[in-house]
Amino acid sequence: MSPSRPLPPGAERRRQLRLERRREWLRNGWRLLVLLGLAGGLGYTLLRQGWTLSDPQQVEVLGSKQVGTEQVIEAAGLTFPQTLLSLEPSQVAASLAEALPVEEVRVTRLMAPPRLQVQLTDRQAVARARRRTAQGNETGFVDRSGYWMNSRQGALMADAAASGLLVSGWQSRLRPVLAEVLERRDGLGSDLLEIRFAPDGGLWLRSASLGLVRLGPADAQLPRRLEVLAHLVKTLPAQLKGKPLRTLDLTDPEQPELALKKAPTAKPASP
Repeated sequence: MSPSRPLPPGAERRRQLRLERRREWLRNGWRLLVLLGLAGGLGYTLLRQGWTLSDPQQVEVLGSKQVGTEQVIEAAGLTFPQTLLSLEPSQVAASLAEALPVEEVRVTRLMAPPRLQVQLTDRQAVARARRRTAQGNETGFVDRSGYWMNSRQGALMADAAASGLLVSGWQSRLRPVLAEVLERRDGLGSDLLEIRFAPDGGLWLRSASLGLVRLGPADAQLPRRLEVLAHLVKTLPAQLKGKPLRTLDLTDPEQPELALKKAPTAKPASP
């Protein structure tokens, strides 16, 4: 068997370069594996030991004048110690929004230093409220957007809703209607006493000066009815001075119907 022939100088050089590149790839691969292992171990240590809520001082509550750290911890069901990554911000925010008198909740996990930041926007109770539930009548409050606030949520601001306004027959499907009435409240008279929803959704108002006002169904004409009522609030007392109203029907806003209380009949003088 004849001996192998030596490679030409150029081919031998290329073979050596290929071998050198292969050895360099192997060295780089080992370096990468070592770095990945170190990073994974460090990350696991940080997750288990470093990014942990150890005490209530690591819960930061911002933006609220009514809700404190203890209330946030209780409403969110937080326990200590607890790893930050075990907390889902959206779930924590949903729990807080349901239990606390707030309009908006934003929860952020911060890692350096480890803490949970809770940004709150307070809700303002503007009226007392009543509604019918499967368990019977329930009392609570409503905010300026018409959302229901249970007694627990409104307890912190009960004084703010002591204006005397009552919302009767609150229904979730009619919340936008209530929000519109509350937005126009200043134009409906300072003596507005009650906003009442009938079971069929019909809307009534009651004020000291106008008595009962029937606004009819919550349909597309409601804004027009409220405009007419605001106008009548300014002009009606002067027109009907000394003639107390029994009801004012604005079902047809272009033809308001007034019903006056009957004056008491004078008894005939005895002979």
